[in-house]
Amino acid sequence: MSFSDPTRNGKFLPLMEDFYTIQGEGFHTGKAAYFLRIGGCDVGCYWCDVKESWNPDLHPLTLTDEIARRATDNPARTVVITGGEPLMYNLDYICKRLKEQGLKIHLETSGSHPLSGSFDWICLSPKKKSPPKPEIFRVASELKVIIFDETDFAWAEETALTVNPECYLCLQPEWSRMQAILPDIVEYVLKNPRWHISLQAHKFMHIP
Repeated sequence: MSFSDPTRNGKFLPLMEDFYTIQGEGFHTGKAAYFLRIGGCDVGCYWCDVKESWNPDLHPLTLTDEIARRATDNPARTVVITGGEPLMYNLDYICKRLKEQGLKIHLETSGSHPLSGSFDWICLSPKKKSPPKPEIFRVASELKVIIFDETDFAWAEETALTVNPECYLCLQPEWSRMQAILPDIVEYVLKNPRWHISLQAHKFMHIP
C-alpha cells in the first residue's frame, strides 16, 4: 500500500460482502454471526472457493464507519472478519469501532501479513505457499488446517508445534475432495485425538 492509499489508516476497506449467517467452520460452528468479507488476497490457493475475493479492485472502497454501523444492526453480538486475506489491511480502526459497540470480533486469516487489530478469537488457517508470520502463532485461538491430500497432515503437525498449548486444533477437508479425503482425516484424528474435525457445515445447510 502506498502513502496515498485510502485503506492505509483503515478508514476505508474494499468490502466484498457483509451478511448475517451461521458460522459453518471450526470451533464456533453453528453460532450466529455477522460476516465481513474483505476483498484482496495474495495467497491464491488453487482450491479457494471464493476466488472472486482475490482482486481488491473489484470491490468498492467502503467507509469503515458504515461497515461497523451495519455490523451492529443484527441480533448477534459476534462479527467475523474474513476474506480474501483481511490482514492485507490495517484492521486497528475497524476493531476499535466494533469494540465501541460491545461486539466480539473473530478473525479468519492465513497469517501471511503482519497482525493488526484486536480480536476475541483468531482462527489461523496457514498455507504452505505463504507461511504465517511468526507472531500470529502465539496469539492464534484456533489452528484450522485444510487437508487436500496426505502431505497436508505433516504440514498440520509442523504448524501445530508453533501455536500455544491452549490453541484449538482442527483439520478440515478441502470441499472438492471431501468424500475422498475425509476417511483419512477420521482415521488420523482417531490416532491423534488432540485434533478435531471441521466440516463446512454451511455448505450442507445451503447458506452463505
